[in-house]
Amino acid sequence: MRTIITNDFSHPLAERSVVTIGNFDGVHRGHREIFRQVTERARALSATSVVVTFSPHPLRVLQPDNRRFCLITTDEQKRELIAENDIDLLLVIPFTREFAAVSADDFVRSVLHACLGVRFLVIGHDYAFGRGREGNEQFLVQMGQRLDFDVKVLEPVGDGGVLFSSSVVRRLVADGAVVDALQILGRCHRVCGQVVHGREIGRSLGFPTANIVTHNELIPGDGVYAVWVSVLGELLMGACSIGVNPTFEGGQHTIEVFLFDFNDDLYGQDVVVHFVEKLRDVTRFADVAALKSQIAADVVSARAILAAGLPVEQS
Repeated sequence: MRTIITNDFSHPLAERSVVTIGNFDGVHRGHREIFRQVTERARALSATSVVVTFSPHPLRVLQPDNRRFCLITTDEQKRELIAENDIDLLLVIPFTREFAAVSADDFVRSVLHACLGVRFLVIGHDYAFGRGREGNEQFLVQMGQRLDFDVKVLEPVGDGGVLFSSSVVRRLVADGAVVDALQILGRCHRVCGQVVHGREIGRSLGFPTANIVTHNELIPGDGVYAVWVSVLGELLMGACSIGVNPTFEGGQHTIEVFLFDFNDDLYGQDVVVHFVEKLRDVTRFADVAALKSQIAADVVSARAILAAGLPVEQS
C-alpha cells in the first residue's frame, strides 16, 4: 500500500479509482467491509483502490477541549491495519480549520474527481463530509451524475444485533469490556508502548512487571486483565494491571504487565499488549500477603484463559 500525506491536490494521484472516505478509527469489522467492497469494485473496474482519511482526527481540531474523546488507534496503527486490506493507496489529508471550511463541492471536484479520478465511491451509512457536513448521500449521488461516478452507501454492518461502531468500541474498552469490544474490532484491543523503569513493587513481591508508557489514548478501564504481549519477536502470556495500586500509597496511574515464564531485561523495549479478558477490578488489600495471594490466583486464571491462544482475527 502506498501512503501519501498531502493537502496539495494539483497533481493527479490516480487515473481512475474506487474510493472510500472516513476517519476509520479502530479499523473495525464495519470498516473492513467497506474496504472489501472498495477492493472488489476496483478489481472489476481495473482501477486503483483508495482510502481517504484525515490526520489529526477532525474532532481534535473542531473540539480541541473535548478530553473525553479518545482515539482507538494511533495514526501508525491505523495505517498498518488499513494496509492489511489490500488497499492500493492511502491518502492522508492534514486536517486544519482551513480545510474544515472547504465545501463538499470543492472537495469532490478537486480531490475525488481531479486528483483521484474517482469512478466509484463507497461510504458508510452515516458518513458526511465537507463544511457543515453537506457531503451527504443525496449530494454525492447528484455530484456523481455530473462528474460520472457511481455512489454506494453501505447499510449498517453488525453481528448478533451489535452494530459495528467506533463509539461503541470506545465505551466498551473504557468500561473494561474488552471481550465485547473484540466482537466489533475483530481482534483484541491493542496498546503499544515502551517499557520504562517503575517503582519495582512487583519485583519485591516476586512478580516483576514491565511498566509501559504509551501514545495510545484509549486505555482499558482500571483492572487486571489476561493479555498476550508481543515483544522481542515473541508472543507471551501475561497479566496486566491498570490503575493506581491502592495497597501502596503514593503511586501514579500505570500500565504494568507481568509476563509468564520470562525473565529477560525489557527496559527500553517496544511492546504490544493484546487485551483478552478482564479478570477483576483493582482492589486495596489488607496486607502484602493478601495481595501476593491474589496475584498468584490472577496468574492461574489468566493462564487458563490464554491457553486457547490469541483470539483469531475476524473479518
